[in-house]
Amino acid sequence: MSENMHRHLKNQKVLVTGGAGFIGSSLVESFLRAGNRVVCLDNFSTGKRENISGFLDNPGFTLFEGDIRNPDDCMKASEGVDYVFHQAALGSVPRSIKDPVSTTDVNIGGFVKMLFASKENRVKRFIYAASSSTYGDHPDLPKVEEKTGKPLSPYGITKLADELFASNFASVYSIDVIGLRYFNVFGRRQDPDGAYAAVIPKFVSLLMKHQAPVINGDGSFSRDFTYIDNVVQANHLAALVKEKEAVNQVYNVAHGERTTLSELFRLIRDYAGRFDSEILKIEPLYGPSRPGDIPHSQASIDKARNLLGYAPSHTVNEGLEQAVEWFWKNL
Repeated sequence: MSENMHRHLKNQKVLVTGGAGFIGSSLVESFLRAGNRVVCLDNFSTGKRENISGFLDNPGFTLFEGDIRNPDDCMKASEGVDYVFHQAALGSVPRSIKDPVSTTDVNIGGFVKMLFASKENRVKRFIYAASSSTYGDHPDLPKVEEKTGKPLSPYGITKLADELFASNFASVYSIDVIGLRYFNVFGRRQDPDGAYAAVIPKFVSLLMKHQAPVINGDGSFSRDFTYIDNVVQANHLAALVKEKEAVNQVYNVAHGERTTLSELFRLIRDYAGRFDSEILKIEPLYGPSRPGDIPHSQASIDKARNLLGYAPSHTVNEGLEQAVEWFWKNL
């Protein structure tokens, strides 16, 4: 495990789309630290300038303000690039239900434009953020890559369409592609604000204000929460893998364990309670389930382990401990 944790892409020119976002900025940071030249493409619709402010003075970093829906921006940003890490998207199941048009425009239209530009500029490999939402209504646990169901939201449909386009481009244009199906990623720089904030930073933020978080449903829904460092590792490995059978594939990126929302709340409360004991007295509220949500999600990571050498560095507990501390110091 420790060997793969230290395998990094080095001395390459990479493009990170959505590089000012939560996951994108962690990739930018990691690629710079490993000695790569990094182009960050972002239109700041959901990304934040403070996420990349620490990189602006780095001679290896270039900020390209642009939009993946603009073909010229895609072409210019990917020019001379060795690897593209496509993270730009409009996330959130509820947002996609409220505004399926924008979600489709960005997540499918922007994806295809970026993929086509990468093909035209002859990048070595296009690695993209896929999603566990593609499993939809398929009942099996754990989720294995070859068995998907019907997506339950416009967001899930867009991410499934991206996988189909990537597979088609690989066969029609012979471009190397790898999709990474992220499962409920959390960690530093994740946004606690806004209507579509992820559950973990939102819970921490509310607890810091001594407010009770609302759990959607009865708390029994479960997720395979995945710490950001595991996702960063998987992206490096996806770029480095050389075996032919490992390319033009889709992989689950997760830890492989399930945590209910009630368990998640208790863990966050315990870690936050180290900084403020009053937090330990707070109990959650329970609200209605959200439309489009699947009850349970858990990944099999055997394929990523076997073909990429993926070995998660952080459990949910270890990741939550680090994330809560980061939020406490930075929110």
